[in-house]
Amino acid sequence: MPPLVRPAALVLAAALAVTGCGAEVTSPDGGDGRPKAGGHYPVTIENCGEKKTYDAAPERVVTNDVGITEIMFALGLEDHMAGYVMPDDKGDLAAVPWKDAYQKTTWLSKKQINKELALDARADLVFAGWNYGFNEGEGFTPAELEKVGIGSYLLTESCRNGRAKARGVMPPLEALYVDLRNLGTLFDVEDRAEALIATFQKQVAEAQAKALKGADRPRVFLYDAGRDRPLTSGAYAGPHDIITKAGGDHVMKDLKDSWTTVGWETVVERDPEVIVINDYGDVSAEQKRQFLKSYPPLANVSAIKHDRIVVLDYADLVESPRNPAAIASLAADLRKLKG
Repeated sequence: MPPLVRPAALVLAAALAVTGCGAEVTSPDGGDGRPKAGGHYPVTIENCGEKKTYDAAPERVVTNDVGITEIMFALGLEDHMAGYVMPDDKGDLAAVPWKDAYQKTTWLSKKQINKELALDARADLVFAGWNYGFNEGEGFTPAELEKVGIGSYLLTESCRNGRAKARGVMPPLEALYVDLRNLGTLFDVEDRAEALIATFQKQVAEAQAKALKGADRPRVFLYDAGRDRPLTSGAYAGPHDIITKAGGDHVMKDLKDSWTTVGWETVVERDPEVIVINDYGDVSAEQKRQFLKSYPPLANVSAIKHDRIVVLDYADLVESPRNPAAIASLAADLRKLKG
């Protein structure tokens, strides 16, 4: 059986077209992406436990990676962006609801974001996250940016939770909604944020209503990468809510972290019935599938024996506006596999 590949972006495009949310957005600001005049500012938001006050909306935001960039696009905030940083291994950007926003926004680099790039772009805010751009080992942190007068907004999925460098402080979909509301407040587009959240909540509820339940729920493992030790999702990364709300039993739900590594022996012990492959990078989804199928320790794992492998795009699985569509997509795949 070939891996199931479902274009979740098409599900998302359909949902946004029905609601009027997405690349084309109208709102009380007149639909031009600029904040309304008046007494909205200053505003205070809480981001990863830190309260920050802004006297005006940032005008030259630099985003890092596809999910973060598309959060801005989903809110219609491309006119507030100096550009984005993203490798070119994150799928077909021409097929997403925000293709026009991609075309009008500068792709600053396909390599790693850094302080020099932010300075060259004259950024007033960098929207990234821990291990989504910010990294002490590389010397690129919010504290370093603050020294040169550049603000930061941390992706909520990446918030550190006090256990060393473990990440995650709330359920993944809640993290998405928190960021939409925070950015809605910061850029004075609260109505847009609430409309998107309502659309996503409706989409998730409809998918859950059709999802497998009870004893029919298959055990599901998310495979990102890695041969010696697999990189996977814990309870605080997007796949946890995507798998759970799609009608699966996430086998790594007890890991109180976001993206993390485990041992293959743990995977074998938990015997997933379905494996979801995260499709991105230099190693293709088919190459990942062939590795899983040929790796001797996995030979007796149910998902491998029955060839139950699903493929989702990277942007479906990290925190992004594509998460609700990925739930609907995976729910349909799980029903098909169980049928």
